[in-house]
Amino acid sequence: MATVPPETRTRGLGSASPEDAPPVSVRGSRRSAGYWLYLIPGFVLITVIVVIPLIWNIYLSFTSYRGIRPPEWIGLENWVELMGDEKFWTSFGNSVALIIAMVVIPTLVGLVLAAMLFDLVGKKFGGKVASFLRATYYLPQILPVVVGAIVIGWILRPDNGALNEILRNIGLGALAHNWLGSPDTALASIMVVMVWIQLGYPVVIFMAALSRVDPELYEAAELDGANWFQRFRSITVSIIRPEIFVVVLTSTIAALKVFGPIYTLTRGGPGDSTIVPSYYSYSEFFQSQQVGYGATIATALTIVIVIVSVFFIKAQNRAEEAEGTR
Repeated sequence: MATVPPETRTRGLGSASPEDAPPVSVRGSRRSAGYWLYLIPGFVLITVIVVIPLIWNIYLSFTSYRGIRPPEWIGLENWVELMGDEKFWTSFGNSVALIIAMVVIPTLVGLVLAAMLFDLVGKKFGGKVASFLRATYYLPQILPVVVGAIVIGWILRPDNGALNEILRNIGLGALAHNWLGSPDTALASIMVVMVWIQLGYPVVIFMAALSRVDPELYEAAELDGANWFQRFRSITVSIIRPEIFVVVLTSTIAALKVFGPIYTLTRGGPGDSTIVPSYYSYSEFFQSQQVGYGATIATALTIVIVIVSVFFIKAQNRAEEAEGTR
């Protein structure tokens, strides 16, 4: 009987030789193709929800369109009108005030509060107390913006609002005011509301960032005689700098496109004292039916947000590079 070579017997059992196996590059390309299949739904959603409306909005900014007849191409007329529109520049001036209320104040106060909760309250009263206070600060972020704005509107009513009633009951009735109905106090009232709403966000982010800080650093600095402010400046701020950039960027974008509180509380009034670009665009779209001009305002706001985002990202990269060279 003829003997069968071992190689032949092995192949007969269904084992493939190395020569028969597909190349590694082919297997890798098949895996990559499989991964891309999972990204298709996301790409479709982004295209339908973001890309197509953005392109359509940019196109409308070069047209005269009232939402009924087909858009009529007018070139740069809307943009020329926008550059000379005082109401538009007033809205951006109000956005600067909201940036102070939603970015500058909450970031500074939130940074101090987070450091105190982590470094002082957590040590003396335990982590549960610090976590409870953190959740308390974050509560306005959980509430729907419209609900919070309605409650604030009740508090600031000119006749029977809680704030004016408190002022009258403690003998300060002369300070009672139509807080949201007067041009001299409407924007300031909105700013106070936005500080209250926004404060919890940086507190939560900064406390999460501080959780990765080694407590021994604070203990060593305290043993060396550093007071709380010195520990805050040298340890806290330097270590959580990336989170500070993230909070400032996201809060600035939120301040530039804020809409809900303005719509609910003041509708941009009285006059134009609280109007912002997003509400101005909305009013041109749906109230004046100047869809082309409203699209121009929205496109200009998008451009500003992109410029701000690029600026912050570059600033963060420079700071990280400078930190790495030390």
